[in-house]
Formats: sequence, structure tokens, C-alpha cells
Amino acid sequence: MSERIIMRTGESLVAGGPAGTAAEPEIVIGELDGPVGTAIATLTGDQASGHSKVFAILNTDIQVRPVTLMVSKVTVKSTRYTNILMGTVQAAIANGVLDAVRAGDIPKEKANDLGIICSVWLNPSVATDGELDHQILFDIHRKAMAQAIHKAMTNTPDIDWLLDNQEKIVHKYFQMGLDGKI
Repeated sequence: MSERIIMRTGESLVAGGPAGTAAEPEIVIGELDGPVGTAIATLTGDQASGHSKVFAILNTDIQVRPVTLMVSKVTVKSTRYTNILMGTVQAAIANGVLDAVRAGDIPKEKANDLGIICSVWLNPSVATDGELDHQILFDIHRKAMAQAIHKAMTNTPDIDWLLDNQEKIVHKYFQMGLDGKI
């Protein structure tokens, strides 16, 4: 049996596709009989207008394991946005979870004992993009989810790397502000 996983955190940013397709999931993962399980149960029952919480599913009735609760970082305001978030992106998140199990980042024997909460970023521009490539959007969100889980489960980046690189890393939007671009 694998060690107990109380709570781990991870994030990932995958960009490079057409405008609006970048993914930036932030996750917590842990045992269902601990704080993550309590949070999943609480969030599931605490629905808020514009910020529905839904399970990651492969299709309309096929939930993945570990159970994964998606929470939108953006207020959902349109049916098209909802359909993309609760369709293409929801399936991508579910597939990213299974990719992480297949890669060994999540121990297969713990798939029924762990839970994941995923804060999902989906650019609001997708709702008005008549040329949106759903396959690219799917692939980017799937990759980002698997990467976020990998980072969470491997505690990446570690504290030594962070300390060594602290002064070399400049947040993209801070730099844009310095350059007068925002």
C-alpha cells in the first residue's frame, strides 16, 4: 500500500495554441477521508450561480477515479461557454487524471481513496470564437491537468529550486506592467 497522501498541491500552465486555448489548472489532491474529501463534499453541496462545481467525466455518465471536482475560475455567463467548459474541457480534465494514473503519478491502488479539486481556467473568449478548435483545446487542457498532478505528486518545484531561481523568475504580467504593456 502507498503512503498516505493528506494534501498535495500543483499547477500547470500550457499555452501555445490558438488564442483562448491556454490551460492553467490549480489542484489539490488528497485522501477522501481527510481535508480534501471534506472540501469535495462541501463544494459539491455548495453550488453558486455562475460557479457550478461538477465532477470530471469521460462522458455524461462515466466519472473518473480519483474523483475530480472541477471549479471554474471564471464566472459562467453563457450557454456556449458552459457547453465548452462542461464538454470539451471536462473531458480533457478527466483524461488528464487517467493519464496521471497511467504514468504512475497517482498510485492505481489509491484511485478510489483519493480526491482532486481542480480550479479550471477557461478563457471567456472561447464563447465568441467561431473558429474554436475543440481538439486543440482538449489536448492542451488534458496535458495541463496531467502536468499539474505530476507536479503535485512530486512536490515540483522543490524548495531548493525555488530558492536558487527566485531572483531569475519574473512573473509574466508583472514584467508586462514594467514594460508598460498592461
